[in-house]
Amino acid sequence: MNYWTQLSVEYANQRSYLDDLFRIYPTIPDGIRDINKDVWSTVESAFEKQDNSLLIRELLKLDLFPIKDSYVAYLKRDKTALDRNPQTVNRICGQIYSLGLDKLFERCTQPKETNRRIGPMFQKWLNTKALGIMPVKIDDFLADDRDAILDGSDKIMKDFAKEHLGYKRNKGLDFVARFNKKYVIGEAKFLTDFGGHQNAQFNDAIDTLKENVEAVKIAILDGVLYIGGNSKMYKSITETYKNYNIMSALVLREFLYTL
Repeated sequence: MNYWTQLSVEYANQRSYLDDLFRIYPTIPDGIRDINKDVWSTVESAFEKQDNSLLIRELLKLDLFPIKDSYVAYLKRDKTALDRNPQTVNRICGQIYSLGLDKLFERCTQPKETNRRIGPMFQKWLNTKALGIMPVKIDDFLADDRDAILDGSDKIMKDFAKEHLGYKRNKGLDFVARFNKKYVIGEAKFLTDFGGHQNAQFNDAIDTLKENVEAVKIAILDGVLYIGGNSKMYKSITETYKNYNIMSALVLREFLYTL
């Protein structure tokens, strides 16, 4: 197993891992989601009048549709389909009416899911000088070859890596740095559970490790993958990808200063 992966597994199982990780990913739930008052007023009116067409048109204007249905995404992208498919509209509205107005409002104002809000937290943590140096903008990063962390959007990092390091993926990066004149690129993920979207996030980080680039490649992963056992993620990091640099953000500083 990679030394830094082993260190991360030991940290997660022998120390106050979650308490320490909270400094990086303070996943405090947001309050309720704001919704347009005029739109909601029309939703209430359409709900009371049982006007299916108007109800679904207004609900589609909101950031969060109140029910999960495989056909909603299509209707969002092609509003003309509403008039051509009355049975689909009626079927979806039947589910909406069954909620009642109070539950409908609750569904439409639910906070964003935690795992969709954690991306910026890693960048914010870097900007606390947690790795010993403050991230710098692209011009300063390019100015010399001193130790530096690039402060920029995932697109800025991707473009830098493509131009200077031979990066080929059309996917943004979470981390670009230079330590001891060696470039480092990677992605940072907080994997809160197994399965579905979380597996996709894990695989995304692994794909970056497989890139043929002129840089040290790392996957800065935290969460359930370090729990020993028979999980696919744990087996992947300790067996299949045991030679890759997979590590917790909590050991990242030590890794960088050993380059």
